Amino acid sequence: MTEPQPTPAANPDIAALPFDKALAELQTVVQRLETGGLALEDSIDLYERGVALHDHCSKLLTGAELRVQRLVEQAGGSLRAVDLSPDDES
Repeated sequence: MTEPQPTPAANPDIAALPFDKALAELQTVVQRLETGGLALEDSIDLYERGVALHDHCSKLLTGAELRVQRLVEQAGGSLRAVDLSPDDES
């Protein structure tokens, strides 16, 4: 039997993180795990936190994608590109 996966809701400190901070922490976790030298229990704890951070980032990205899709739908199903480069014709 497998243990339930940690969720951001089970880690209120993770649930409160904005995407950029959660991603940065996830990158730090991965670096620490790749470096090695940690005790087994510390590695497992860090891995669990990494899984929770990954899940949180994934949920935030999914939410952002849905928001963009709604904006596109409200705009009539397409967004046109806007050229923001400065005019060379003066």
